[in-house]
Amino acid sequence: MTNLTVKNPRFCCIVEFMVEIMALGQRMRHVRQGAGLTLEELSGRLGITPSHLSLLETGKREAKVGVLTALCQELGVEMAQLLDDSAPSERAQLERDWRAAQQGPLFASLGVPPLKITKSLNDEQLKTLLALHAELVRREKRALATPEEARRAHTALRRGMREIDNYRPDLETLASELVASIGHDSMGALTHREVAMMAQRFGLEIVHVGDLPRSARSVTDLANGRIYLPPASIPGGHGLRSLALQAIAHQVLQHRVPETYEEFLQQRLDINYFAAACLMPETQAVDFLTQAKKEKNLAVEDFRDAFGVTHEAAGLRLMNLATTHLGLPLHFLRVGDDGVIYKAYENDGLVLPVDVFGSPEGQIVCRHWSAREAFARTNRTTEYYQFTDTPEGTFWESTQIGTSATDEFSITVGVTFEDAKWFRGRDTQARQASRCPDRGCCRNAPEDMRSKWAGKAWTSARLHAHVLSPLRGGMFPGVDDVELFEFLQNHESPDHITPEE
Repeated sequence: MTNLTVKNPRFCCIVEFMVEIMALGQRMRHVRQGAGLTLEELSGRLGITPSHLSLLETGKREAKVGVLTALCQELGVEMAQLLDDSAPSERAQLERDWRAAQQGPLFASLGVPPLKITKSLNDEQLKTLLALHAELVRREKRALATPEEARRAHTALRRGMREIDNYRPDLETLASELVASIGHDSMGALTHREVAMMAQRFGLEIVHVGDLPRSARSVTDLANGRIYLPPASIPGGHGLRSLALQAIAHQVLQHRVPETYEEFLQQRLDINYFAAACLMPETQAVDFLTQAKKEKNLAVEDFRDAFGVTHEAAGLRLMNLATTHLGLPLHFLRVGDDGVIYKAYENDGLVLPVDVFGSPEGQIVCRHWSAREAFARTNRTTEYYQFTDTPEGTFWESTQIGTSATDEFSITVGVTFEDAKWFRGRDTQARQASRCPDRGCCRNAPEDMRSKWAGKAWTSARLHAHVLSPLRGGMFPGVDDVELFEFLQNHESPDHITPEE
């Protein structure tokens, strides 16, 4: 950087500029060539040698204030024009980008000598080199999306949300403004028509198709103004509203194509939060929950039914609002029928099982926790309530069993013993004790069983695809580029679309 102190005689003031040497040199060359002067001609007028002027223009030597002042006078340009940091031409920008690429850690790791920029290196060749470098950078970043890297990134984001009690006022404000803009200001479910109205505010229409890429939940065609969703086969299907709002969220939040796995996870977190904040607007949701707490009748199932969402969505939304607005720390779990954690959050002191990276996802919860005890019930239409004694204290939990296309899962929301008084189901007689992570709690089989069956049994494990498995590389993590672009091509014609009514 060059620090220049320039006196402007017209305004009799001193202005300090911090100018990047290379950028300044490019500007000097640009104005010289614009004036139709050679190095020899301009250097003669400035009283310096052509070789010295060449060094200034290539950024290999700093320009003194006197030289710059003389150049401005000779060519009739303002000092501000020379001190402009932007590239004066496409060529200048290409040269900057290539120099920056060669100075980066990736280029250094390749072990190849730097390529000097000369007149013989034309613009198309520079563009090809930059494109090759960009692809190497992309592959390097995608290579980081290993299960280990995914777990690290996910753990960092989860800890960050825990520090703010899982509450995002910035997203709450944006969601509230969008909901208010379509006139939804009352309690009750956000309708499909209202979601379509939200999309229209961004020049988008919702279209249901039966051939979405298998790797995509939705596709937004910005060129033709369409959000493609799965078929609207389930009347009032809750998930379709959420998918549409997530697609809209990308536009509201002005997301770019993610460059890292952490950025991908952050975007996913943001759109899920935004969609939930639209389906269960902060003002209405807090009013409902506050009244329920006043009556000591908080229940996830009531919250769910009031806003027409899934049990999981209601539990996750309660996670956003309970601590900040109700003063209630809590925990949330989504657990498979094999005990594997798929989602987890806590700020109430419950100790979750975690791996070496601090991630609970993929870990096994204690058999005695409500999240697993609920699977033993025959009546699964209502919530199951339980107190669980742990080394960290006693916790009350509410658990609901759900079913996906492939298996069963449980949704659990819990609080400390002291805060159970605000919830329906606090009078439950169900109580279990857990000593986990002590393996003697539930993980080690009784010795008589082990002795009886040692060497006399064999089994084969049921494998499952985990949410933090490696994602296929493409423009968007986890989405097959070929499938995506073939889909967009096939649906470019309006003959293939069925818009949202």
